[in-house]
Amino acid sequence: MSLKRGWKDTCIDDICESIIDCVNKTAPTVDYVTPYKMIRTTNVRNGWIDLASVKYVEKPIYEKWTRRQVPQKGDVILTREAPLGEVGMLRKSDSVFLGQRLVSYRADPERLDNRFLLYAFQGEYLQSQIRALGSGATVEHMRVPDAKRLRVLLPPLRTQLRIASILSAYDDLIENNTRRIEILEEMARRLYEEWFVHFRFPGHEEVRFKESELGRIPEGWECMPFTALADVLSGGTPKKSEERFWGGSIPFFTPRDAPSAYYVSETASTITDMGLAKCNSKLYPKDTVFITARGTVGKTALAPCDMAMNQSCYALRAKNGFGQFFLFLAIREAVCDLKNRSHGAVFDTIIVDTFRQISVIIPDLEVAHIFEDKVRPIFDLVLSLQKKNSNLRAQRDLLLPKLVSGEIDVSHIPLPDDKEVEAA
Repeated sequence: MSLKRGWKDTCIDDICESIIDCVNKTAPTVDYVTPYKMIRTTNVRNGWIDLASVKYVEKPIYEKWTRRQVPQKGDVILTREAPLGEVGMLRKSDSVFLGQRLVSYRADPERLDNRFLLYAFQGEYLQSQIRALGSGATVEHMRVPDAKRLRVLLPPLRTQLRIASILSAYDDLIENNTRRIEILEEMARRLYEEWFVHFRFPGHEEVRFKESELGRIPEGWECMPFTALADVLSGGTPKKSEERFWGGSIPFFTPRDAPSAYYVSETASTITDMGLAKCNSKLYPKDTVFITARGTVGKTALAPCDMAMNQSCYALRAKNGFGQFFLFLAIREAVCDLKNRSHGAVFDTIIVDTFRQISVIIPDLEVAHIFEDKVRPIFDLVLSLQKKNSNLRAQRDLLLPKLVSGEIDVSHIPLPDDKEVEAA
């Protein structure tokens, strides 16, 4: 392999201050929020670490699990198994610790920029090594000693900083948009809570209340099974071995595609019209609400376009004149009740009858329509920002392999702190 001038093929252990494996057992977690968060392999995806869906522990457990090293902002985290080779970087100073099958890399700042390491891990040179080192009859995994033997195509620090600044500019925009999305989603949630939980909707001062199984509710409103609000529809999955059913133009939603935001950005798989017919499924229109029903129960998502889905999900379609956004926020409000009613010998599962068992408050239709109009601009902006983030990721992913391999020369690109870098 020919290297660009000044680049070196370097062992990762020689350019990191530390490479720390997780404690090789599962930490006992609690079912309430604490300051101490456990990062699992499911939290590490596509260069990011999602701290919105973590497990929590008490302080003594946190201290025990961080006795080797306390993770800090800038550490790069790699998954050794389930899945193999995902990577992310700690971007906040939260009190976190590594769950099983994770390795933490802390760059030596004299030789290695931690952001460059993050992007190098996503490049083909390192990913091909990780795949080659993966072993296991059932689940691919990489041994801890091998995690320290990986080799990095290392340019001079000045070049690393240039490459990192280019790629991190995309990530900074993505992160800013993500913060805006979180604020908008919180606005929608609080507005739903204000109108339909606390009953402080427009004109509520003139409304009389009555007793119901869910407490006092406005007159004219009803407590009814969730199935009075929405149809609960099933999906199906064609055989993976039948290649002609896959790779079509129809997005295929599964639990792994459930987003942390409101809308499904993309799906890992797509199917053909033939595959749709084969699994006796339907093409659900973009006003559908998806909810996961097996394994990870209760993750909700809005469809931004027509989609199909597999048998581990349900599609919810609002009926009796109610809107998609009201339905989406109503099922999110009822998720805890759904989870509590899940069952299953191996995986937690909900079935159609589970939706009949939970009661929801059905408001006056006119109030629901006013609410739908009120939140529509919020949901529209959320979707617009998610689409912008998808475009930014696509552009970054096109540049990344060319930059971390040295295919694109960045020597002519100035850095904001170029005078400081002169001394590096």
